[in-house]
Amino acid sequence: MLPLRRQGVTAILAGKVALVTGGGTGIGKAISKTLVKNGARVAIASRNPHHLESTKNELKDTGYPPLAVRVDIRKKDEVQTAVAQVLEAWERIDILVNNAGLSGLNPFDDPDDSHWYDILDTNLSGTYLITKAVIKSMKENPGGRIINVASVLGKFGVAGYSAYCATKHGLIGFTRALALEVARYGITVNAICPGWVDTEMARRGMQECAAYQGISVEQFQKQAFNAVPIKRLIEPEEVAELVAYLASDQAHGITGQAINICGGQTMV
Repeated sequence: MLPLRRQGVTAILAGKVALVTGGGTGIGKAISKTLVKNGARVAIASRNPHHLESTKNELKDTGYPPLAVRVDIRKKDEVQTAVAQVLEAWERIDILVNNAGLSGLNPFDDPDDSHWYDILDTNLSGTYLITKAVIKSMKENPGGRIINVASVLGKFGVAGYSAYCATKHGLIGFTRALALEVARYGITVNAICPGWVDTEMARRGMQECAAYQGISVEQFQKQAFNAVPIKRLIEPEEVAELVAYLASDQAHGITGQAINICGGQTMV
């Protein structure tokens, strides 16, 4: 197979196969597009068929049209079927981007515990299930890459978001432990920790936070921007470019790390 070329330079992910969960919208969509741009064949995984179809159509005229995989990562049987679908199509998975996730308020005075379990089941258990399924085949080929999309809320807490904070802290711990476990197979495992990113999920989060604090959305946005030294939102494409680098051969010396991309919102 000939490597793809971009602007006269061999694409850094040429010949690689990537699976991106939550790959049809927001940060995940930007990641899917960027990995394709850098030469990878990309399987876009989502439980939302509209998101899958939309992103697949946007990328259908690229060198390698993406594979759309409908899956609820909370369900082990669906995860196994999805991974098998990618392996049947392309025989290998070199890159796994665990981007699928849920956010949202779950204040402790809310008598309904269902949102707590939904967030944990998706952000932690779902990530565990699909990673476990992919690693079986990833061990067979050198240079595997696992990138977990965590959050700066994996570095500090926010009132009202105990479930989300718990899962993102947990995802960083999962990243570090797994990195040690699979290093002998040449697989690297890293987490990235975005701050406020210009996505629909972030806009909903700002509305939720404003309502929880009893202030206007505009007041909360000003408060949020004041906490970010660069005074702007991160663009999804900026996150995606970091993912592409960590997925490349150039990043083979980086593993077990939780890398912030937050405009200086936190420096821990």
